Amino acid sequence: MWISKQPASVPATPTDAAELREYLGRFAVPRHFHAQSQQNTRIGDAIARLLSDFGYEVWLQGRYRNVLARPRGVAGPYFLIGAHFDSVPGTQGADDNGSGLAVLLAVARALAGKNLPILIAAFNSEEDGLLGSADFAANCVCTGQLALQGAHILEMVGYCSRKRDSQRSPIPYLPGVPTVGDFLGLLGRGPESALLRTVLKTAAASTPELSVIGLRTFFGIDKLLPVLHRSDHSPLWAAGVPALMWTDTAEFRNPNYHQGSDQIKTLDFSFMQSISTLLQNVVTATCTPASPSAIHA
Repeated sequence: MWISKQPASVPATPTDAAELREYLGRFAVPRHFHAQSQQNTRIGDAIARLLSDFGYEVWLQGRYRNVLARPRGVAGPYFLIGAHFDSVPGTQGADDNGSGLAVLLAVARALAGKNLPILIAAFNSEEDGLLGSADFAANCVCTGQLALQGAHILEMVGYCSRKRDSQRSPIPYLPGVPTVGDFLGLLGRGPESALLRTVLKTAAASTPELSVIGLRTFFGIDKLLPVLHRSDHSPLWAAGVPALMWTDTAEFRNPNYHQGSDQIKTLDFSFMQSISTLLQNVVTATCTPASPSAIHA
């Protein structure tokens, strides 16, 4: 299903907290794929319309209705920027994953009209075993329908705590994990080394207020640690796509994880704003705009 119209005039202004709050106010409602199917469909359609309003070519992909968007006429291979939009049953899902969706939409709006080879992906049914992103990987990536050169996956990026002992390690006995949950975590494997270096270098230069910590695994050790495969980067890894997960570390920091208390009022919007700015700068640094002669309507 395609949703396409002529590009709107979208101002390329930086993300602010008000924009992020607006998206969360619209989309942070119970929206599980099965338990709230009508709400889930409504929100997927609303995301598609919004991306179309930004000027993207938009379509709904697969049985789970993933929302995909790309700049009109710009060919791949693409850098994918993704986040899932469903929630666990009956919860507002503000951090999981309303925060990732809000940052995704803010970045999509800020990059609209820049003719960058990007693919925006709002995945569905992540909470049911990554079904939406697995369908996308199998039917769009592995088939060669869409060529990807890398991916940034936003998975819970809104909860920040500056209290002592507010952070736990996702891997027991892993040295060097901070005990204060005020940083953005990046997860990759050996093949993601270049992506990770770019993000860390860009963060130091453009968002010094944001602490960023990267974790890479080597020699396939991630296969022994299921906790490292609990988001939409995992099917992309399996398809051979270099992918980084951006996260506040979920239940290892946020006490509201998968609870009714996962509400907008618990989020830190300055933290989210810095992450949005960083992601915009990373994508701009790694993507070369298409030349005017290469763009067609």
